[in-house]
Amino acid sequence: MPRMLDVSDEVRAEIGDEEADRLLAGETAPGSYDCTSCRTPGDCEQERTSTVLFIGDETAVLAFAHAGCLPSQVVKVTEEQLQGAVRSISGGSAELEPERVAPEQAVLGVTSGLVLISGELHPALVVEPTSPIARPGATGGGDDFLPLLIEQGFMPLSELSAVPPVLHGWSVLLAVGQLHAVLQPGADGGRPVAWWQAHQPLQVTDGWRTAANKHQQVLLFAAPVGSIGRQPREDLLRDALDKAAANGQLVGAALPLAGT
Repeated sequence: MPRMLDVSDEVRAEIGDEEADRLLAGETAPGSYDCTSCRTPGDCEQERTSTVLFIGDETAVLAFAHAGCLPSQVVKVTEEQLQGAVRSISGGSAELEPERVAPEQAVLGVTSGLVLISGELHPALVVEPTSPIARPGATGGGDDFLPLLIEQGFMPLSELSAVPPVLHGWSVLLAVGQLHAVLQPGADGGRPVAWWQAHQPLQVTDGWRTAANKHQQVLLFAAPVGSIGRQPREDLLRDALDKAAANGQLVGAALPLAGT
């Protein structure tokens, strides 16, 4: 029976025509696999299957996913994330190199939670830096975090009474059943790049993942340092979001979901 495998043009460009043809011919495809997104078994001889290529700084890993979970695509990640993906995919252990995380990625704290808007629960990510974010090249020591995001298309929010508009080109990457990154458009319309990446993939609750699958999008809220804090409960997180919005210190957008 022919294998129902999808190799996208961008994956083919990375792995080469010869390897792509071997995959499609079934020479190197796994047959059965564990989906890199939802972690449940799949069979590329029985159901449509996507090839997903994770590319790190020095290495790459080819994984497989149900076509309904992820399209065939190339996902650029840090080397640390790639090693985490290898461990998740193989179930084994992998040696980690010392952390090499860009400072602007390291200072963004991210909290996941469910937010009630208009009587419905929505999956949300709340981003708050651990220190002020200055505009690149600025020397004044101010905090330009919110103005920079507004320039990217995020909307200032005075209250959480409605779902913010979708910010096209951005997305939230869930892979191997965990939160990996927030992606933003690449330069000149190129491949999306990570605006934020987890040092190691973050666990999300079943309720959060269910809501994300239902809405096929995640709400991202951002506030300056000191506005939200690390809240231990979702009701306290909501109170902090409402207070930040009332003080003019909150922006937000709805980001399409990549993965499940």
